Amino acid sequence: MNKDKFLRNDFKWSISRQILSLILEDKVSDIFVCELVWERLFYINEPSIDGWTSSSLTPSYWSEKFSKAPQIISERSASVHLTRSIPKDHKQNLKKVLNFKGYKINELYPRRTRRATAVNWLIYWSIDSSSSLDDFPKLPKISPPSPNPAKGHFGDPEIK
Repeated sequence: MNKDKFLRNDFKWSISRQILSLILEDKVSDIFVCELVWERLFYINEPSIDGWTSSSLTPSYWSEKFSKAPQIISERSASVHLTRSIPKDHKQNLKKVLNFKGYKINELYPRRTRRATAVNWLIYWSIDSSSSLDDFPKLPKISPPSPNPAKGHFGDPEIK
């Protein structure tokens, strides 16, 4: 596997401000969000085992703790790990890059805050890999926001 190939945006989905906004607005599944992160952590989709596993390019910080790609949104420990992997000078990327004002008190659910963490990490990854956020790539299937923001979309893993 060649890291340069991936850094030239050879991913299933490109990252754009539009996609990041869809994540924050809860208009895409938790699984989709995880796959965006997993690819950029160089986990590989292994259909034979019905899951994603680490590769030789997966940072050791991740592969040592998670040999299989963790559920970033549904598992608290994975979300905490993602938060800790964002350098301090990138912690405010949601505000600086997307002008995101945050959620209102009545909108705060672990799922939503973990999605915001994932978006912040994806912004950091884009900056670190010199990848533009201004492209207008194809968009994933857009859904209405989950009727129960604490639980997620149909088919998403249970929040722990």
